[in-house]
Amino acid sequence: MPPRDPFPGRQLPRPSELAELLRVKRPTLNARRRRLDAALTIEDLRAIAKRRTPAAAFDYTDGAAEGELSLRRARQAFRDIELHPSILRDVSRVDTSTTVFGGPSAQPFGIAPTGFTRLMHTHGEHAGAAAAGAAGIPFTLSTLGTASIEDVKAANPDGRNWFQLYVMKQRDISFGLVERAARAGFDTLMFTVDTPVAGARLRDTRNGFSIPPQLSLRTIANAVPRPWWWYDFLTAPRLEFASLSSTGGTVGQLLDSAMDPSVTDADLATIRELWPGRLVVKGVQTVADARRLVDLGVDGMVLSNHGGRQLDRAPVPFHLLPDVVREVGAHTEVALDTGIMNGADIVASVALGARFTLVGRAYLYGLMAGGQEGVARAIAILSEQVVRTMKLLQVTTLEELGPQHVTQLQRLVPRPRP
Repeated sequence: MPPRDPFPGRQLPRPSELAELLRVKRPTLNARRRRLDAALTIEDLRAIAKRRTPAAAFDYTDGAAEGELSLRRARQAFRDIELHPSILRDVSRVDTSTTVFGGPSAQPFGIAPTGFTRLMHTHGEHAGAAAAGAAGIPFTLSTLGTASIEDVKAANPDGRNWFQLYVMKQRDISFGLVERAARAGFDTLMFTVDTPVAGARLRDTRNGFSIPPQLSLRTIANAVPRPWWWYDFLTAPRLEFASLSSTGGTVGQLLDSAMDPSVTDADLATIRELWPGRLVVKGVQTVADARRLVDLGVDGMVLSNHGGRQLDRAPVPFHLLPDVVREVGAHTEVALDTGIMNGADIVASVALGARFTLVGRAYLYGLMAGGQEGVARAIAILSEQVVRTMKLLQVTTLEELGPQHVTQLQRLVPRPRP
């Protein structure tokens, strides 16, 4: 016999009841807003960016050096973690704010320095600085940026601006940029030390990517489905660089012509004399160098392998983090970049002792996906993930995070050294 219906006396729904179920969402007419609202993760923004940006410009952002092992390992390191939540704690409100390098940030992350940024989107650093300022997080301008120090200050007049410095063969250019950044009120100088020469960025070579972009049959074919990018690029002001007097050639060729492989501790001492604010060294990849920098009196350091764009097979910063914090964390502030694609990556880094984190590609994916609105969406996605992860871990402040909340699972285990 058929089973008994648990709801006898069924009847057709009234029109008023149907009306409650048939609420039609008002369509978003703004195509950019619609795209960005549909992006729920940084990976979603990356997919939009790939569709909307010519291959050479996208690959410059997305790619890394040689076999791109360092980048893949860095991202895998964040996937290979286990998070350990507490229970029965009131997390109706959480505070994500922090202080880093002498000033405040609304989130435990900021915008990393990126070069040639207007090639990703014509608004470039202006969009990044404005979005960072609105979100209350720091913005870092690269020596190889495509906006001037003064223009970034104008785009983010009340927020925190940092300047990333390469010491180049023409020392006067580098030292002049330091003085300009100080006059403009930038509060932190990030001296990058992992670029004596350019890494072998093979995607750029294979794409024939040059500065400025050159039109060829291949680039024209790739541009056909992306006319908006070329319209923006060709109608915007000409690309100019604060630190490069001439362009023409691949990014690697430009870097090799400008960078000085003879930079030493003496240059660090000179910069310390020139710079009145916080001095941070970016590109630290060993515990021994972290210890040495503390002895040299720096105000902080960033564990970084340059996003995997320099030495392939370099150490994974997230793996290095606990050892460096254990060795020097009581004496200086330790920040981290490379591989961050989720707010949980940021929370895990803070739990293991990082004072702060920097995001580069995640920011650029948002920029390529939708200009300043896209950067704001990237910041919002990461911020929402930070808050949600903290609530699920049941901590209310960043200070409550600790090593007890994170286990780094082992995938690549070093063999004993002879």
